[in-house]
Amino acid sequence: MEVLASSATASSSPHFLLSSFYKNHRSTVSMAATPPPQVLQWKYLPVRIVEARAKSPLMCIMTTSLQRPINYGNTDGDLKHSFLIPLVLRLSRSFVCQGGLFSANYSKVRKKLRLKKYAGSLHEVLKCSEKIRRHVFVFVAGLMVVMSASHSVSITPSWALTEENRIFLEAWKMIDRAYVDKSFNGQSWFRYRENALRNEPMNTREETYMAIKKMLATLEDPFTRFLEPEKFNSLRSGTQGALTGVGLSIGYPTKLDGPAAGLVVISASPGGPANRAGILSGDVILAIDDTSTETMGIYDAAERLQGPDGSTVKLTVRSGPEIKHLDLMREKVSLNPVKSRLCAVPASRKDSPRIGYIKLSTFNQNASGAVKEAINTLRSNNVNAFVLDLRDNSGGLFPEGIEIAKIWLDKGVIVYICDGRGVRDIYDTDGSQAVATSEPLVVLVNKGTASASEILAGALKDNKRAVLFGEPTFGKG
Repeated sequence: MEVLASSATASSSPHFLLSSFYKNHRSTVSMAATPPPQVLQWKYLPVRIVEARAKSPLMCIMTTSLQRPINYGNTDGDLKHSFLIPLVLRLSRSFVCQGGLFSANYSKVRKKLRLKKYAGSLHEVLKCSEKIRRHVFVFVAGLMVVMSASHSVSITPSWALTEENRIFLEAWKMIDRAYVDKSFNGQSWFRYRENALRNEPMNTREETYMAIKKMLATLEDPFTRFLEPEKFNSLRSGTQGALTGVGLSIGYPTKLDGPAAGLVVISASPGGPANRAGILSGDVILAIDDTSTETMGIYDAAERLQGPDGSTVKLTVRSGPEIKHLDLMREKVSLNPVKSRLCAVPASRKDSPRIGYIKLSTFNQNASGAVKEAINTLRSNNVNAFVLDLRDNSGGLFPEGIEIAKIWLDKGVIVYICDGRGVRDIYDTDGSQAVATSEPLVVLVNKGTASASEILAGALKDNKRAVLFGEPTFGKG
C-alpha cells in the first residue's frame, strides 16, 4: 500500500491518499471480495489506540515529509517492537499513521478483536480530544527538528584537529593499544584524551611534547617514556656501534641498590672513562654537573653524559657507603658488542677440555652477526663447549636478542609478549637459523644483566639449552 502525505499543520490532521492498496503484494485480500478500505479519523478512535498510536507518527512524518510513497505492511509485523497494546497488535490488516487507523476490512477487524465490549463499532468508543492530538503532533515535529540538528552536529565536529592534536592522538593510541595495565593506573583513558584535547595547550611542537609527557606521567611508570627526535637519535647512536661519552649504562635503582636517590649504574664499558675511574655496576649516580638525578629521567641523564669528544663532565657517585666526586673526560667509546677467546681447562688427562668464551656486552645492530662469527672462529679451534657471558649487559635492541636466541636454539618459544588481556604475540624459532645447538652451554649473569640480556638468558634456560650461573639479574626484561 502506498501513502502520500500532503502538508500538515499543528492544528489539523494532514489528508492521506490511498493508492494501489490492493496491488500491494503484502495484501492477501482480493479486490472483488473486499470493500474499499475505511478511514477511521482521530476523533473516532479509542483512547488506548491513540495512546499506542503516539509511538508511530514519528516514522510517518519523517518518511512522508520527503513526498515519497511508502509501503506499509501488517501491524503485527511493522509495529511488534513498539510496545503496543494487544488491541492494536491484533489488527492484522491495518496500520497506524498520522491521519488515523486504516483498515483493509473493517468486518474482519471486528471479528479478530473478539471482545464483546467492542462488538458494536469502533465509532461508539471513547473519543480522543483535539488537544491531545495537537500535543502529540507538536511533540513529534519538535523531535524531528532536534534530530535534524543533532545529525548536522554529528557530521561537523565541534573543533577541527590540528597537526599538533594528531601527534598527541598518535601517542595516546599507542598507549591505548599496547599498555599492559588496561586500567591505565585507575583512570579513564578515553576521558583523559578528551580533557587534554580541550584543555592542554598544543599550539607548538614543544607544547605538544609537554602534553604527551604529562599524559604519560599519569601512568606513574618509569619505563614508559616519550623521546623527542633528538633523544631518540642519541639512543639510536648507542645501538649503532659507537658514541661519545663516558661509557656508562644506567637505570633506575631497585631495592638491591639501597635508597632510590639517583640513577644506578648497570654496567661500565670495559676500558671506557667510567671504567677506568673505578665506577662499578651497582654504584649510584647522585648528580651530573651538580644537577641532582633524584627526579631525572635516564634519557635526560644519558644526554647529559654525552657530549663533544674531549669535554668534561662532573659526576657525584655513591659506591657503597662512600661518596665520590669525579671529573671524567668524554671520548669516543667503541661499542664492539662481542669479544671471544679460547680457554683450555687444565686437566690431568692428555686432552684437556677446550671452552669457547664469548663476552656479549650490548645488543646493538651488529650483535647477532658478531656472535655467529665468534662461534665459527671458536669451532675452528675444536671447542668442546661454550660460555656466554652476559654479565653487566644492560640490553639494547630487542630484535637482536631474539636473533641471538635463534642461534642457540633448534626449536622452542623465545618470549611471550603479553598485555592486560593476555598473550599478544609469540616469538619462537623453528631451528632454521640455528648455528650452535649441540655443544654444552653455560650463561653467566649478574645484577647488571638487564632487558634483552634477561630475555636471552631466560629463553636459553626455559628451553633447557643452557645452565645459568651467577647472581639475580636486574629485573627489567
